Amino acid sequence: MTPAERFASARVARLATVDPAGRPHLVPIVFALDGDTLYSAVDRKPKRSTALRRLANVAVHPLVSVLADHYEDDWSRLWWVRADGSARVLPLADPEAARALLLLTARYPQYAAQPPPGPVLAVDVDRWTAWQG
Repeated sequence: MTPAERFASARVARLATVDPAGRPHLVPIVFALDGDTLYSAVDRKPKRSTALRRLANVAVHPLVSVLADHYEDDWSRLWWVRADGSARVLPLADPEAARALLLLTARYPQYAAQPPPGPVLAVDVDRWTAWQG
C-alpha cells in the first residue's frame, strides 16, 4: 500500500498550519483525496465563527502538514502518514471546489443531507512521509 493509499484509508486527519506570528495551529479535519490533492471544506459542524483560523493562516503561510494515523494496543499495527504541501482556499464558485464537494459527499454520508457551505481547502501534496510498526 502506498503512503497516499494508507492516508486515504483514515477517516480523520490533523491539519497543521502556522499563524502570522509563527505559532502552530492544529485541528482535526475530514478530507477526500484525489491523486496528490487533499480536500477539506468548512462544514456546518458547530464553530465559534466561519472565519476559521486555518483559512487565515493559509492565506499568510500556505505550507501545511496533514497527519493521518492509526493506533492499536498491538504496536506492530501502528502507522502514520504525513502529507506536506501547499494549501489554497477555493471559493465555492470554483469548479475545483465543486469537484471537491462531490468527493467529500461521496466519502462522508453526513454531507449528503447537509453539504458543506465552504469554502474548500485544497492541499497540493508534494511530499508523503510514512512509518509503520
